[in-house]
Amino acid sequence: MKMLLGVFDIGGTSIKYGVVNPEGQLLFHDSLATEAHLGGEAVIEKVINVSKDLMDRWEISGISISSAGQVNSETGMIVYATDNIPRYTGLNIVDLVKEETHLPVVAENDVNCTALGEYWLGAAKGMDDFVCVTIGTGIGGALFLDGKLYTGKGYCAGEIGHITLYPEGKECTCGRTGCFESYASSKALTELITQETGEIVPLIQYFEEVKNGDTESMALFDRWLNDLTTGLSSIVHLLNPELIVLGGGISAQGDFLLDAIKHALLPKLMPYHARTLKIKLAENGNGANLLGAAQNFYMHSTHGGES
Repeated sequence: MKMLLGVFDIGGTSIKYGVVNPEGQLLFHDSLATEAHLGGEAVIEKVINVSKDLMDRWEISGISISSAGQVNSETGMIVYATDNIPRYTGLNIVDLVKEETHLPVVAENDVNCTALGEYWLGAAKGMDDFVCVTIGTGIGGALFLDGKLYTGKGYCAGEIGHITLYPEGKECTCGRTGCFESYASSKALTELITQETGEIVPLIQYFEEVKNGDTESMALFDRWLNDLTTGLSSIVHLLNPELIVLGGGISAQGDFLLDAIKHALLPKLMPYHARTLKIKLAENGNGANLLGAAQNFYMHSTHGGES
């Protein structure tokens, strides 16, 4: 019998889950509302209940969790999470799930799981040095260096959304000012559009206006793109990666966005950094974190480190 895993992706809005086999096939997947306002323990109670349901229906050999927040991947502790999920910081989500399921359990940060999923079966397959950047409500980052996920001393590496783009700039949810994600996330783009036009325009509609050549929409897009690529240029100069993988909801804009980022970013780079850099969109969409969670479990199993 092949090892089947129950995999979870815990976000502030929804908990995605499924069953994955060692070939990376999602044999089943679904989602439910996180109801994050109920707090971290209630969120994990949902994961436990779904795990038990999966165990009743599938021959599950382990549970792997991708989660928002900064995750100690050795112990399963949420070392820091914003108030998007209240009372989540300090919870050992691995211990809680393991105690109820009696299965091996591992956990990792969600953007790190995106990187692992793209490394296993996506845009970064075969790449040993890359940066994964997710652009959504915030900006998340994961660093893959010398063929390994780099998480830093405190399991918090890759917080590129909080590099300082504008000193004394806008207030950020992290409590500081001028952060990259306050200017270059999809939320920041929405806020810029509202601020300049006085209208709330869905980004899908807005990007159609940009593609159709609307002058005002294009001008705002260029401002946002300049901020995005200025931040990315700092990452490239610091790490000299082989590849940047761009994920998150905004990547649904496809080649239009990819081409615009390349056109704006490459002239900002030192010549050799530009020549050696590839930029791709993530290939696994909403399934990337589930696949990455599975890969994280298999890697722990290979190294004898599952909880």
